[in-house]
Amino acid sequence: MGRAEGKRAIVTGAGMGIGRAVARSLAREGARVLVAERDERAGREVVSEICDELGGQAEFLRTDVGVKQDVLAMVAHAIDGMGGADILVNNAWGGGSTERLERKSDEHMEHGFRIGLMSSFWAMQAVFPYMRDQGWGRIVNICSLNGVNAHMYTVEYNTSKEALRTLTRTAAREWARHGICANAVCPAAATTSYAAFVKASPENAAKLVEENPMQRMGDPEEDVAPVVIFLASEDARYLTGNTLFVDGGSHINGVAWAPNLPE
Repeated sequence: MGRAEGKRAIVTGAGMGIGRAVARSLAREGARVLVAERDERAGREVVSEICDELGGQAEFLRTDVGVKQDVLAMVAHAIDGMGGADILVNNAWGGGSTERLERKSDEHMEHGFRIGLMSSFWAMQAVFPYMRDQGWGRIVNICSLNGVNAHMYTVEYNTSKEALRTLTRTAAREWARHGICANAVCPAAATTSYAAFVKASPENAAKLVEENPMQRMGDPEEDVAPVVIFLASEDARYLTGNTLFVDGGSHINGVAWAPNLPE
């Protein structure tokens, strides 16, 4: 029997990268997965992979996590349409700009916090009554080394993801008595956005790998997803409020490189 057998799981941003890997892995472990994704084509492709290739259970719901009503509808769909919401994986990110701190606008910051923090806050609040009433729940928030290491020129991403880690710990503290475990994962993985970074800045991408103690970027499905599966399972029943760095040790040394931007 799989470690998520019979569970109902929501994964945001499940159309690519880490979200896709987590959705596929949860399905392999027996969960029925709601693929919540803004890109309908990408989301439906993941559902097809899960159902047709893996023989799992999944369904798609177009979801813009920057819209509160979409997030509430997502949770309602899981509870009403799938019979429950046992596992919530907040992974979605809507992209940001690379610019110096002094040039960032209010709009940059508001967008970053809406996608990086508020979307998870809304989803967590919405699933809480169901998880509380059944006395069991798993929340895994995908955070980032950008915030931990204070990467340059991505302040809205850094700060929203660090705020998400604090939200995770607060939920862990308040909801543990209800059987709900909340944990954060900070990955360093070869995702779609990383591929774009390599193309745009091969020298800095190479520097990232050089500074990684394991000398490589993680694989979303082989390195990151198994950790999320563990946190979403009964095996992690006594683990809450933690941050797991799935990064090959990148968090140990921090980051020394900086993108080249004009003064």
